[in-house]
Amino acid sequence: MFDTLSDNLGNVFDRLRGRGALSEQDVRDAMREIRVALLEADVALPVARDFIGRVTERAVGSQVLKSVKPGQQVVKIVNDELVAMLGGEAETGGEGVPLNLDVRPPAVVMMVGLQGSGKTTSTAKIAKLLKDKHGKKPMMASLDVNRPAAQEQLAVLGEQADVATLPIIAGQQPVDIAKRALQAAKLQNVDVLLLDTAGRLHVDEALMAEMKAVASVSAPVEVLLVVDSLTGQDAVNVAQSFSDEVPLTGVVLTRMDGDARGGAALSMRAVTGKPIKFAGTGEKIDAIEPFHPARVADRILGMGDVVSLVEKAAEVVDKEEADKLAARMMKGQFDMNDLRTQLSQMQRMGGLGMLAGMMPGMKKAKAAMAASGMDDKVLVHMDAIIGSMTPKERTRPELMNAKRKKRVAAGSGTSVQEVNKLLKMHQEMGRAMKQIRKMGGLKGLASMFGGGLGGMGGGGASGGGLGGMPGLSGGGAGGLPPDFQNLLNKK
Repeated sequence: MFDTLSDNLGNVFDRLRGRGALSEQDVRDAMREIRVALLEADVALPVARDFIGRVTERAVGSQVLKSVKPGQQVVKIVNDELVAMLGGEAETGGEGVPLNLDVRPPAVVMMVGLQGSGKTTSTAKIAKLLKDKHGKKPMMASLDVNRPAAQEQLAVLGEQADVATLPIIAGQQPVDIAKRALQAAKLQNVDVLLLDTAGRLHVDEALMAEMKAVASVSAPVEVLLVVDSLTGQDAVNVAQSFSDEVPLTGVVLTRMDGDARGGAALSMRAVTGKPIKFAGTGEKIDAIEPFHPARVADRILGMGDVVSLVEKAAEVVDKEEADKLAARMMKGQFDMNDLRTQLSQMQRMGGLGMLAGMMPGMKKAKAAMAASGMDDKVLVHMDAIIGSMTPKERTRPELMNAKRKKRVAAGSGTSVQEVNKLLKMHQEMGRAMKQIRKMGGLKGLASMFGGGLGGMGGGGASGGGLGGMPGLSGGGAGGLPPDFQNLLNKK
């Protein structure tokens, strides 16, 4: 979503870092370019003007211009101000604002927004997130009696997310549905009641009156405005209209995985004064995540997002499976079945593009991958090649002669060259594991990096190792494929 803005800022910073000393005019010229980049990204003009003003004021100070690496100092100032613009470092530590659910159950969360912004889908996504990640018992109710099949849509999403939905009574009006939902939630000991309100094609008096009536009978602790990132600057105008009429507590940005220019996300906090609490990252029912200003700022500036990467790894990697794989790798027993497991984990984590986007310094590598036509189909092809091997060949890859390679290539719909590349990759990974074993395992390797690989990722589930990534806490090498682990460890 922020690719164009990130590239433009990266070019400015590369020029700044390439100079040994900076004059005040150098900084002001760079700020002018950054301002143009922000406006091209569809950031609201007043927001861009205020942002540049704050950055310039800090950047032209003697502390920056006379520092050893003034270019790096300017990048840090821009990063700090980006975090402040996205959510406010002071109040959140850059890690986002959670839902306020610390009230007497049921806590009512009211979803508002225009029609087509993804309100109903976001309601189900948040309900699933609360159930799976926070151990809450949610319930959903559709108050949208205008859009055809809107209530049925929420019922279907409820089944997919395994979340209870309020039974539909034809002809009942929104306020009455809200009262019935509240009563049902109390009887069923529900923790969080999510109300999916009706939307319109544009902001009008009837929409606002209906929302106010629903809010008066349900007393929501959270009123979340759902806006589509792809609507660009108009999303900011919609947010302003709603915030003037309804007591919003937060914003949910949908389609953050799209090709929008990113201006809506950057402007939303400044215009509404309300934090962005969630970001929709895809079509799937679990494709939503808390909005972390510091992490988003790091991605925009090409610094990667190792914390999110580690968290995603912890979600998709089975701890027991990773430990077994780690033990095998340390014994030099790394076969094609193990490689297949690693490739599967990479796919579950979002594929090569997503991993490269979260790696520090991998922005250019990601662009090179895109230019060469290399995408997640590579992982699918590799998996197909391994699937076309016999169980014996997967266990003993050294058996692969020319005749077997030709058979596997034909069976997987690939070429012999691709089969050779995969076998070479397996050999290199096996050699790397043996080399690490000679150094005394990851513990020995860690001593070369100044005492340990832990601490990256802000602590994690395992308490040690790489941010708590499964399989790395006990001196093993499971979790991510070694190539990506090496990149992380070098960071």
